[in-house]
Amino acid sequence: MPEPGGSVPPALDDILGFHIRLAHGAVYRHFNETFGGIGLTQKQTSVLWLVNDDPGISQADIARRLQMDRATMMAITNSLTGRGLLERAAATGDRRRQTLHLTDSGTAALTVARAAVAAHESWLKSRFTPEEVRHLLGLLRRVHA
Repeated sequence: MPEPGGSVPPALDDILGFHIRLAHGAVYRHFNETFGGIGLTQKQTSVLWLVNDDPGISQADIARRLQMDRATMMAITNSLTGRGLLERAAATGDRRRQTLHLTDSGTAALTVARAAVAAHESWLKSRFTPEEVRHLLGLLRRVHA
């Protein structure tokens, strides 16, 4: 594996998955630098974002939307609840179903996280033209759809 910013070995230069892996590594490193002082991961931020946009959403619905397994979703929810960023409640009509809501602290954390996401996205998108960004999003959606 080449060092960040290093050259790609010729034998691997035509391997698409290799380049996706390198790109993922660069994006992940920058995300971690941008989010270093916030104390939230990408997945935690995504969960807070979805709960904010759809108060009362269930853990199962979030897991489905983020293509996450139940155990991972439970761990994230437990962590965010333990930190006072989320609250669980029983759904009306189905006491077995748990709904999620942001606390005031969760709303404040999401505000900070959204600013960090904007900075990170600006860094990433600055490498492409707006048309290239739209095209790249379409191509990536085809891979993970």
